[in-house]
Amino acid sequence: MPKPELRQRVRAFAEGHWRQPMVVAHLGEVAPAFDIPGRRKDGTITGERLVRRFFWNVLRGAVGVPINVVLSVLGGGAANLFAREGHVTGPANAQALDLLDAARPAKNPWLVYSESHLAIIDTPLLYDPKDNTPPVILWHATQPHALQHNPRKRILTWPDGSAFEYHLSMEEANQQFHERPR
Repeated sequence: MPKPELRQRVRAFAEGHWRQPMVVAHLGEVAPAFDIPGRRKDGTITGERLVRRFFWNVLRGAVGVPINVVLSVLGGGAANLFAREGHVTGPANAQALDLLDAARPAKNPWLVYSESHLAIIDTPLLYDPKDNTPPVILWHATQPHALQHNPRKRILTWPDGSAFEYHLSMEEANQQFHERPR
């Protein structure tokens, strides 16, 4: 969970930018499972980087399978080293892909929202008061063009039917429960 100072910095940046109270949720790594035609489960485009993909699958099998077995035995249940948190569904060229393609390479992504704005903002991984690196808006949508957001179910739904179900850590979910739109 990020330091409270970093959360406040993101909130102040967003509220200063859009001039309204914002709710801030730390997403952590954005690595959902994709169920979209033309995309692999990891979100990469089908048919691209085939050689790299081949070697990644060999490495994943050679290293991942033994580690998954050890983790399963030690943990007393099924484990998956390559599990993905969150889920994306939709048609080919889904509107949800704009947000996800912008958020996946982020170092420290935040979901920031109000009644009329929704954005993904990136910050440095660690908070340093001496660091003047401002947060960066990676993706932004406004009403009435914005998607539907259900913070309780943690799902974003676009007009084309595509959806992104995001994951929050237990600490972040608890923070969101206590932080309501003002």
